[in-house]
Amino acid sequence: MDTTQIQQGIDLVQTFPWLTLVAVIVPLLILARRDVYPNWGFLILAGVPCLLAILTAFQPDLLVFVLILDIALIAIPFLDLFTLAKNSQFRAERQHLGVASLSKELDVSFVVHNDGTNSKNVAIRDDVPESFEAIPNLFADTIPPESGMSFNYTLRANERGEFPLDCIYVQVTSAMRMFKRIIKVPCRTIINVFPDLQQVSHYTLLARSNRLNALGVRRIRRVGQDNEFERLRDYTRDDHYRTVDWRATARHSKLIVRDFQSNQNQRVIFLVDCGRMMTNHSEGHTYLDHAFNAMLMLSHVALNQGDSVGLICFSDRIHKFIPPGSGKKHLNRLLHASFDEFPEMVESRYDEAFQYLARRSNRRALVILITNVVDEVNSQQILSYMQSASTRHLPISVLLRDHEMFDAANQRQDIFKSAAAAEILNWRHQVISSLEHQGIKALDVYPEDLTAPLVNQYLEIKARHLL
Repeated sequence: MDTTQIQQGIDLVQTFPWLTLVAVIVPLLILARRDVYPNWGFLILAGVPCLLAILTAFQPDLLVFVLILDIALIAIPFLDLFTLAKNSQFRAERQHLGVASLSKELDVSFVVHNDGTNSKNVAIRDDVPESFEAIPNLFADTIPPESGMSFNYTLRANERGEFPLDCIYVQVTSAMRMFKRIIKVPCRTIINVFPDLQQVSHYTLLARSNRLNALGVRRIRRVGQDNEFERLRDYTRDDHYRTVDWRATARHSKLIVRDFQSNQNQRVIFLVDCGRMMTNHSEGHTYLDHAFNAMLMLSHVALNQGDSVGLICFSDRIHKFIPPGSGKKHLNRLLHASFDEFPEMVESRYDEAFQYLARRSNRRALVILITNVVDEVNSQQILSYMQSASTRHLPISVLLRDHEMFDAANQRQDIFKSAAAAEILNWRHQVISSLEHQGIKALDVYPEDLTAPLVNQYLEIKARHLL
């Protein structure tokens, strides 16, 4: 190639400068489709021709030398591409429990195998869903040839449902670190995130040691006595002196009381609103998440008392119906029915829910409606249908509080906003008062504080034989 041909090539590039841009970008786009991207080494090398081009502006005689050097520099990245690891070089295995609790930690481990003949410096990230938190979320290490390396991390789920983990992302670099390839190593596992399961085991542990007050659960003094003896236990402040077993007290040198079985085989049916008003968030979770946590906790307590528990999830339609059942296995049915239920941006049909309840449950039951209302139309429906249900059942209305509404009513910066919020809260108080005047029990609590008051309400009903 003589000087004239080189000069013609330079003139062509100067006439059509976009040709240079296309010649650089098109190969990079083709590589990107194969998950290969330029690394910092390529960027440094790409800066060298730019510096040489500036040099030719002051030394035109070096133009031919600079062009030859540029061609040589182009060959270097091309050769470096062949040192990248292939997709088939890695395998992976992941191990974890298939069930996780909402907002609780889950230990996950996986092994990445390098089937190649050379050690590889890798950066590894698991296929963690967007609503999860992984600590740590990135691993950097060197995997020896024909061997595997194990990695462990802690996963925290912030959303209920079924979540697949399809692959493990392995990032490898070329020998001269000019390119990197992101390899998706297939490794499919599934995690089912349920409402808070650990609170159930925590409750059981505290119940055995008579320390339920740590959860805010009070021991309710019974009105009257049940007939069937259940067990002996240590005396607590709320126990009546007539329940003291004096013989056992004398043997153990401390107060021992008798426990009697409460009325069993009674029914508890939850009506859980899955409409738009349950999409609000409190402490990082939707109102529906808190509702299901409280529902499962009370279901565990009721099942241990010998009662049967049912569930109706509804919005503008009936989502799911779990007939009242008893026994410890029934809690699993409630778990599987609730873990993949999410609030929808639709108006809830309370009439559909109560009509469905009337068709499915003729026997008297404790009916617990968990919802959130901020308008008069829905509140009037609740008043009407709860009053109708009270002729056959014992209803409880649980109205979840809105933090923003209560905060707005207490702030003084915007008087008009505070006055509007206070008016809504006064109306809300009137709704609760109307329910109580009709003999309908009502709970007005923040979503995250729902569990203990709901369990206390149930225990009080059982103690007073209201059901």
